[in-house]
Amino acid sequence: MSLPLKIAWRYLVSKKGHQAVNIISIVAVCGVVVATAALICVLSVFNGFRGLIMGRLAQLDPQVAITATLGKTINDADSVIDAVSSIHGVERAIPVIEDQALAIYAQLQMPVRLKGVPDDYNSMNAMDSVIVDGEWKLRDQVSRYAVVGAGPAVRLMARPSFLGMLRLYAPQRQGRVNMANPMGAFRQDSLFVSGVFQLQQNSYDADLIYVPIDMARQLFDYDIEATQVEVKLAPGASEGQAMDDIAQALGSGYQVKNRLMLQREAYRLVNIEKWMAFLLLAFILVIASFNVISTLSLLIIEKDDSIATLRALGANDNQISRIFVLQGWLITLAGAVTGVIIGLILCMCQQQFGWLRLSGDPANMIISAYPVEVQWLDVFITLALVAAVGLLTSMTTALIMRRRLTIKNEKSL
Repeated sequence: MSLPLKIAWRYLVSKKGHQAVNIISIVAVCGVVVATAALICVLSVFNGFRGLIMGRLAQLDPQVAITATLGKTINDADSVIDAVSSIHGVERAIPVIEDQALAIYAQLQMPVRLKGVPDDYNSMNAMDSVIVDGEWKLRDQVSRYAVVGAGPAVRLMARPSFLGMLRLYAPQRQGRVNMANPMGAFRQDSLFVSGVFQLQQNSYDADLIYVPIDMARQLFDYDIEATQVEVKLAPGASEGQAMDDIAQALGSGYQVKNRLMLQREAYRLVNIEKWMAFLLLAFILVIASFNVISTLSLLIIEKDDSIATLRALGANDNQISRIFVLQGWLITLAGAVTGVIIGLILCMCQQQFGWLRLSGDPANMIISAYPVEVQWLDVFITLALVAAVGLLTSMTTALIMRRRLTIKNEKSL
């Protein structure tokens, strides 16, 4: 350990001559500790919410989705499925059709998003886990069925136990409209309701209805087309490699997206909120660092006699300045390490015990406590920020010390 560092450490841990300096030193360290711990906790909470949102969306979103670059539909979905199914790492590929329709149940009606899928679509994702009433069923020996979101179920008052049929209307894509018979411009079909799902995500719950794909093709006047091909990967398969292979096999006429790309806006919004909170807390940390500068300024004044002794022993101005610069680093480092440890402990306690609860009715919420997920990248970024603040503090301290030493030198002359 160098001599300036030893002296800086001694100044840090020793009792100061004035009680006010001791109090200000403690306040300075505590300010850095609290700001650092707050950064760790807040970033971890945002990570928890992001993981929660992505996890919920992953229950219905496909692992990989293929759409046409131009136009609404994939004209030859079967050939695309054959090409994709032969790629290593792909377990299954299926066509789906999604479009707008009008749903009528009894005397109630609303526009909905209709998604036509194969009967065993629940094997592609976790549909069974989000069914809140009834069951996942699109077909049996008697009839065809629809699985509706919580929004249409409430607005249309449609339940699996009701005997009424859900009627669906979609405008014809081809042919002319006969103004004398406007209803002739619509295709229509009807089916029973077998289940209600709720993901507690408005983009899905508000207006989405699942129906058999053959019914959707008939309703929207499609033959072998599909609006999207959804892909399920084999366990352990590399998603990135599979997407690259699919894109290379299909060419530039198709877009290949994973779940994060499908939910780009939701992911982007959470990230923006996270880093806005980071900037606000970083500003608080910078303000807290002024306490460190105040502590060092008072300490410089208090150590006038010690500085004179060091100069008499042969220490030059650079060595003396380095002592107080290092002390500023030590205060910041001590606060940063302590803050990170406290922040990690608080995060682990929140994960284990869920002390901080969300307000509202627990029966209507996905979780009752704030979710927390610690990412080591956030810890590294926080430490880098504190280090940058420590550098700023040290530079300010060096300027104060050099100015004071210059004044002393002028007086001694």
